[in-house]
Amino acid sequence: MSMSVDQVFVKQFEADVHLAYQQMGTKLRSTIRSKSGVVGASTTFQKVGKGIASTKSRHGIVPVMNLDHSPVECVLQDYYAGDWVDSLDELKTNVDERRVVASAGAYALGRKTDELIINAMNNATQYVGDYSTGLTKTLIMAALEKLNANDVPDDGRRFAVVGVHQWNELLKMDEFVSADYVGSATPLIDGCESRKWLGINWVLCNALPLSDTDKRDCFIYHASSIGHACGQEVKTDITWHGERAAHFISNSMSQGAVLIDNEGIVRIKCDDDAQ
Repeated sequence: MSMSVDQVFVKQFEADVHLAYQQMGTKLRSTIRSKSGVVGASTTFQKVGKGIASTKSRHGIVPVMNLDHSPVECVLQDYYAGDWVDSLDELKTNVDERRVVASAGAYALGRKTDELIINAMNNATQYVGDYSTGLTKTLIMAALEKLNANDVPDDGRRFAVVGVHQWNELLKMDEFVSADYVGSATPLIDGCESRKWLGINWVLCNALPLSDTDKRDCFIYHASSIGHACGQEVKTDITWHGERAAHFISNSMSQGAVLIDNEGIVRIKCDDDAQ
């Protein structure tokens, strides 16, 4: 047997982790503003204000907009997910242990990515509702009105993330499920159920904030209002430990998320137990 066969194992395992992370690990990363290859402990997202157009006299100087640039810092944090794979256990099982551990590690890191993004969303101060009702068309239109009033672009990059109960409430609305209203438009978001309605890409996610009294926070936002930074994509390290007769498989990543523009996101306060 070749002495480098373990490198094939490592590369195959790492490829499985990347595939699982991209397809089923994180649901929200593709719905926000993301920056990869960050060098250092933090990075900065620029929040640019609105420009104003003015006239000028013949041969006069073109007026300057003096755009307001407000830098928003995003701090990166390191996360790890590892497990042991005993060499003899692999001989006694009829499942692909490598793929199982790869998927578990990718899912763990994917959930952490979504947790970072949701924590950033949770800093939003604009809201509609008071937790007294479930997700209704009235709440949705009120949140949409806030985005429109803030001149948030309706450019196909508006998203809404809701919980399982709220998704079921949406499915009871004819406008949400009928092809007469939404056609067959389904946004390409890996790893989750999604649908497009009112120019918003609706995403199902069961990791949204929930209090002990069944108060669920959902969010409607523009992709540019939340920033995600990645210093290191999911990386895999596999080490053989002779004293344990097992491989230790370690997955790691360095990521962070931050609220960039509070005007581009609205919290919807829902009763998660509404009938």
